[in-house]
Amino acid sequence: MTDNNDRIITVKNSLDMNILGDNISDITDFAVEKYEFRHDATLSSETRDAAVKETREALWEMVEKLKLKRQQILKTFFEKADETVNRVVSDMQE
Repeated sequence: MTDNNDRIITVKNSLDMNILGDNISDITDFAVEKYEFRHDATLSSETRDAAVKETREALWEMVEKLKLKRQQILKTFFEKADETVNRVVSDMQE
């Protein structure tokens, strides 16, 4: 019997950070433009830059939280896989 506890697997990244970055930029720009449209106003460059900066930071914070959640989910996947294999093998040996 081979002990595979030292085996390392690579789980593919499910997020393309380039696409995500583009989406965050687009969403941020849209939010600023929507604000200007709804309030029939044009923001100053300084205000626009501040709104863009803080909005992007807020969205990237959400991405970091999602990455942590993903790690938790992957851990649960591995635990469920182990549990299922153990159950099936046990059932087959009875």
